[in-house]
Amino acid sequence: MHELTSAAVPPEAADDHVRGEGPGAVLYMDLACPHCAGVWQRLREVRLRLCVRHFPIASKRPRSEALHAAAEAGAVQSEAAFWSLWDSLYADRGHSDDPHLWQRARAAGLDLDRFERDRRSAAVAERVRRDFRGGIRAGVTATPTAFVSGARVKGDLVESLAALAA
Repeated sequence: MHELTSAAVPPEAADDHVRGEGPGAVLYMDLACPHCAGVWQRLREVRLRLCVRHFPIASKRPRSEALHAAAEAGAVQSEAAFWSLWDSLYADRGHSDDPHLWQRARAAGLDLDRFERDRRSAAVAERVRRDFRGGIRAGVTATPTAFVSGARVKGDLVESLAALAA
């Protein structure tokens, strides 16, 4: 059983990262969060439109901002690269230092020099901060947090979203 509570979550924007069709959810996720990684692996099997937004909690996970910058730098070159990096970071959380990020970027077919410039750029940092600020305004305090039709999902997130997809 899922419960929804109202919140002020921004609607999907043109530059949001969206995968899937049908009814959807906006997810605020932290790429360094172990709970998010487990939820993401389960959510990938749910037939649902997922809009993911950056919510790095650097105070708990110091590497978080670097991981979000890497994923967003991939998006600068292609949306497919974003998803490749996003999925691989959750699939293998033990290898997230720079040499492993470079391997992931190469595997995603990215120009490594451009990837490095982009992940350290002010534009990428601002894109990640924009998502984070939007989450704060919507009342996000922990990850993962999901919203459906502007309402926050309470309870087991995967079960709630699977019920929506059914």
